[in-house]
Amino acid sequence: MSTAQVVVHANPDLVAATAAARLAVRLVDVQQSRGVASVVLTGGRTGIAVLEQLRQSPARDAVDWSRVDIYWGDERFLPPGDPERNDTQAYDALLNHVPVSPERVHAMPAADERWRDDADGAAEAYARELAGLASPEDHGPVPRFDVCLLGVGEEGHTASIFPSSPAVYETERTVVGVHNCPKPPPTRVSLTLPAIRRSDEVWLLTTGEAKAAVVAMALSGAGEVQIPAAGARGQRRTLWILDRAAAGKLPRDLVPPLI
Repeated sequence: MSTAQVVVHANPDLVAATAAARLAVRLVDVQQSRGVASVVLTGGRTGIAVLEQLRQSPARDAVDWSRVDIYWGDERFLPPGDPERNDTQAYDALLNHVPVSPERVHAMPAADERWRDDADGAAEAYARELAGLASPEDHGPVPRFDVCLLGVGEEGHTASIFPSSPAVYETERTVVGVHNCPKPPPTRVSLTLPAIRRSDEVWLLTTGEAKAAVVAMALSGAGEVQIPAAGARGQRRTLWILDRAAAGKLPRDLVPPLI
């Protein structure tokens, strides 16, 4: 498992723009070496800003979007098309503007007529879908994602894994229903840390002074039960992409030169 690397930019706009550029390059590189690339998307202000920046970038067209498998790290368990769903926002920000192949877009189940209030059943269905997409070379119950994008909450949550919640203790399941979340909406579906750690690269994107304390804790050895983001690590690379405010409480030896 990789150790964390930190990149600091001056402001949130640069975080989103540089993460978008990095993502385009990474997808192109993987496609050139293996043909098909995969990415796990995240919601939130920064996650959606990355997709908007990618939509506006000329580098967008360097990616063969028909050969990108798209997943989500978590989802708000709301009806299909709800504007608060991460997949709805991702389509508005990017996916409606690039030639993605519908069969390669793997959205988490919505609270529709089938699942209604059954977030646990929806999570099991997504876990089965991921297992069916994993190849023998992946050596696990989910595909080995090339890049997993994640946000970080003010209390240290990532995906929808909150501190001291049942989800953070999960060691076997790859996807869980999450109930009684401390921020709305209260019901969600989320990858677990074991599934996230199947990723080749994990990028944690966060900005703002309100995140500075948890960023410092996560990068200074806090446990994942206290700060779930500390447990989000990639097989080959774990990259924290921060703005100056979010990096404001890092120990001096962890702060790289400002980019």
